[in-house]
Amino acid sequence: MRMYDIIEKKKQGGALSKEEIAFFVKGYTNGEIPDYQASALCMAICLKGMNDEETAELTFAIRDSGKKPDFSGIKSLRADKHSTGGVGDKTSLVICPIVASLGVTVAKMSGRGLGHTGGTVDKLEAIPGFRTDLDTETFCAIAEKTGLVIAGQSAELAPADKKLYALRDVTATVDSLPLIASSIMSKKLAADDDCIVLDVKTGSGAFMKSKEESEQLARVMVQIGKRAGKKMSALVTDMDVPLGNAIGNALEVREALEVLKGQGPEDLKELCFALSGEILVLAQKARDRAEGIVLAKEAVRSGKALEKFKEMVRAQGGDASVAEEPEKLAVSSLKHPVCAPEDGFISAVDAAGYGKAALLLGAGRNCKEDAIDLGAGILLIKKTGDAVKRGEPIAVLCGAREDRLFAAEKQLLESTVFSAKAPPKRELILAHLT
Repeated sequence: MRMYDIIEKKKQGGALSKEEIAFFVKGYTNGEIPDYQASALCMAICLKGMNDEETAELTFAIRDSGKKPDFSGIKSLRADKHSTGGVGDKTSLVICPIVASLGVTVAKMSGRGLGHTGGTVDKLEAIPGFRTDLDTETFCAIAEKTGLVIAGQSAELAPADKKLYALRDVTATVDSLPLIASSIMSKKLAADDDCIVLDVKTGSGAFMKSKEESEQLARVMVQIGKRAGKKMSALVTDMDVPLGNAIGNALEVREALEVLKGQGPEDLKELCFALSGEILVLAQKARDRAEGIVLAKEAVRSGKALEKFKEMVRAQGGDASVAEEPEKLAVSSLKHPVCAPEDGFISAVDAAGYGKAALLLGAGRNCKEDAIDLGAGILLIKKTGDAVKRGEPIAVLCGAREDRLFAAEKQLLESTVFSAKAPPKRELILAHLT
């Protein structure tokens, strides 16, 4: 078998066999296939696409390129939730403690933020002492003991994905549905959970900009999971507006804790409860999402979810007192209000632009090696649909450098559309796929 022939076949629009896909993934992971041939195949896939069978086989080959964690000591069903990325998306910090407090084990491997989207690992590292760099043995032991662990992705988990993603990032082949789906699902399947709920974002702050594209991605990923014998569900949710009112690591942990105490923004609560309900259905703890939502709300009301969050923090070396003393989650010292330039309504925002404003403040990274300011970010006072008066604050910027505050203010205002009339009410959950 020759890599040249595989590239030529896909260039002509042919469907690759299971053996050809496995040959490519194994050879590239081992260093036997050079970058220039791998990038040629990625571009051919980007231009010609893959059918469902090919996409599934690519996912399975990437999944099998590394070691799987050993969860044999855990007898209960294990569940995971994955978001395709957005602005202000801190749902994992709420959902995981909720479902874990109801008897569903969550052993979650999460990523760091890149560009305008945040990462769960970065958010958790805003908690003093919290460790996300767990070896596989420690990761599994905490999951078995507490029923909840969230850590960074192991280098042993689907190593082919890490290598392929780095290549795609510099060869303009990131925006290919089969490559996106196989990248996400290979890591989810390598973690070998029983139930997986996907939160597929759509809109200006998401990777997929249209509802149709997002539904297609959700459908493909659900089918891949089902082929692997997993219980799957997906919600397509709005990311034309940042989720919640906080953007930035320490700020988002504070907001997640508010929700775990029964407070917090309504949009964030709605989505967290809906996704929790989906997991509880797949894990056979609820008959339908409505019943799952009731159970999730009760876990918050009773304090069980917050206690489970504290248990996780303690198990991973963090200071669990942040739950009662959120001021220990240090926020950058400089505060700068951004004011409305006119009377009217906020009729639309570019959520990615808001994420870029947080990035300018130091809350994110442009490349994986960048250091971030865990205390930097944005607190939204007004959101899409809200009435504003000229000179009234619509947001507060938090940062450590004054020059960055003014650059972020410019970015945020350029990303906000004001109008004389109120826009129509937006739906948060746009589609449900099972």
